[in-house]
Amino acid sequence: MQELNYNENPIVFNQRDEVISFKCELQENLQKAMKIFVEEHPNWDQYRILQAAIAGFLMQKGFQNRDLTRLYVGNMFSMNFKD
Repeated sequence: MQELNYNENPIVFNQRDEVISFKCELQENLQKAMKIFVEEHPNWDQYRILQAAIAGFLMQKGFQNRDLTRLYVGNMFSMNFKD
């Protein structure tokens, strides 16, 4: 199984974003699905997928925050919002 790429995606991050790294274990089938998706969609990477998934989950659970919404929309539609 191929290792995930741990390099930052400069499209997703801007100068004022704080980046906090964390390790998490993924089930093998989830990691394989993510790898296949990234191979088929080169404008996505594992960071963008996880950020969009976490932001989407929080929004669905009722957490309302403008920065979170920007992150979610930016990841989903390859947008980079700057103030």
